[in-house]
Amino acid sequence: MASYRKNEARAWAWQHLKGCANVIIPSYTADLKGLNELGIRHDVRQCLEHGFTGTLLVSETAVTLGEYAQFFEWSNDESKGRLKLILHAAFNTLEENIEAAKIAEANGCELVLLSYPANFYPETLNDIYDYTKAFCDATNLAVLLFPVPLWGFDRLHPSDIPAPIIRKLLDNCPNIVSIKAEGGMPSIMGFVECHRLFGKEVIVETPLFGDLVPLAQLVPIQFTGTSNTHYFGSVVPKVMELLQQKKFDEATEIYWKMQPARQANGAVNASSAGGHFLNRMVWGYEGWLQGYNGGPLRQPTMKIHGGQMAMLRNGLVRAGLKPTESPDKDFFVGRHPVETVGTRKRAAAE
Repeated sequence: MASYRKNEARAWAWQHLKGCANVIIPSYTADLKGLNELGIRHDVRQCLEHGFTGTLLVSETAVTLGEYAQFFEWSNDESKGRLKLILHAAFNTLEENIEAAKIAEANGCELVLLSYPANFYPETLNDIYDYTKAFCDATNLAVLLFPVPLWGFDRLHPSDIPAPIIRKLLDNCPNIVSIKAEGGMPSIMGFVECHRLFGKEVIVETPLFGDLVPLAQLVPIQFTGTSNTHYFGSVVPKVMELLQQKKFDEATEIYWKMQPARQANGAVNASSAGGHFLNRMVWGYEGWLQGYNGGPLRQPTMKIHGGQMAMLRNGLVRAGLKPTESPDKDFFVGRHPVETVGTRKRAAAE
């Protein structure tokens, strides 16, 4: 159960939704027939070591609802309340996402990142409103609204979810507590418009490191997430603390130091974005470079090639960070490999 009532969600967010949230890609057994508990628990510990205050438990890697319940249960047990666990409502249908919310709420979840299914094809802006409200009505959890070009809504409006629809949603869905404002990306106008219109009611944030540091020097941003910020290790949580303390010169110095890594991250992810789908194998490799478990992913998955891996590794080196010295082939095995579901259970008991 969440620690707040539905009509208290915004007050809870203003008080508790702070810092930086990354993502955890679910770890699988080597035969891909089940989840790898050891790898998942390792990644929760790594998030805490890097200073993240929350993490998104990624669902769009062919994980079943039953497995997602395990993912949440193990993460919640390992976190013991030290991380805000975020539901990735990115399942196949509205009904499945509502079911996922029930599972997540029973296992320590306090926030939802609302995605839209690949087969959802709204014909009007009101269709977007109806889907969003139906989900919000069906859960007591706080919801992070996510305007972004990934959904293909730009054919209806270039901001992806226009301000009048957001206004209507905020008026009628008290559990929308924050806006992950990437509408019209790479333009920052989506963030600026949302902050200007809604920034006194809900938390308006950007998950993008490249935008966060300059924008947070102009307007207050108390929370950033969810994104592949684990690629930079503990850097983004530390920069977020500097921004809250208004130590802008120090934050800016780190920003420029991280430029090579930021450029590498942008180039590799841009090369994978043609299908309007985030390359979770790239994000998994980025985490593995910084000590996360890594390991195999189920089909269908986008791939990562040698040139991309070299670019990401070299970007960290040029930024003065120290990626793992392990060879890239080890990424596809993982730091805590488990062969099968049965061996996973035996290993966890030892």
